This record gives sequence, C-alpha cells and structure tokens, in this order.
Amino acid sequence: MSAFRSLADLPLLAIWDGVRARTVEGRELTFAVVELDPLGAVGEHQHPNEQIGMVVQGTLTFTIGGETRELVAGDTYNIPANVPHDARAGAGGAVAIDVFAPVRADWDRFAPQAPARPVWP
Repeated sequence: MSAFRSLADLPLLAIWDGVRARTVEGRELTFAVVELDPLGAVGEHQHPNEQIGMVVQGTLTFTIGGETRELVAGDTYNIPANVPHDARAGAGGAVAIDVFAPVRADWDRFAPQAPARPVWP
C-alpha cells in the first residue's frame, strides 16, 4: 500500500450523529480530519488517548476539563488523557484536525462508509 492518499479517498467513519472522521493511522498515533454538521455535537466523553487538535473551518464551542471556549479557524486545543471534554459546532458546521496518541483503537468499531468529497479543503 502506498504511503500517500488523498483526503477524498479516505473512508468516512460516523463517530457521532452529524460527526464524521477520516483517519490515517500510524503505529503510535491516529490523525483525523473531523467534519461536524451545523450544530453537530460531540457529547461529553473521555479516553486514554492524548488529543491535540486545531479548528480549520467554522466554529467549535469546546469544553475541556470544565473550561469552555469558542474556537475559530486557526485555534488549537490540547486534551490530556482521561480529561472529560465535549464540543458543539456553530451554525455553519466545523472541520477540525485531531491527533491522538496512542492510536484510537476504539474507533475500529465504526463501519467505514464509502469515501465522499470532503467538506474541507
């Protein structure tokens, strides 16, 4: 398999209602481009993975460990392992890039959907 792939060729994973991710996995980390529908929400959860990300399109209202901020394109976030967090996209939806370490093995439970044109870029 080639080391190179287009974002449009990556299968979609329906992670939450109105929230989809396209992932590239290495041995130690998961890179994800996450698309959120307008007002799409990621309910409060936590996981053993460290998560670092950046909003690339739209707005996200993020709560991490009890602190809430509205993020816009170019804003970053850092979520330590096992810290509760949630997010809600603004009226125009949002796209974020997330990096998880170690690999998000729990996402293996989501059935890949056919690739489709990405919202971003």
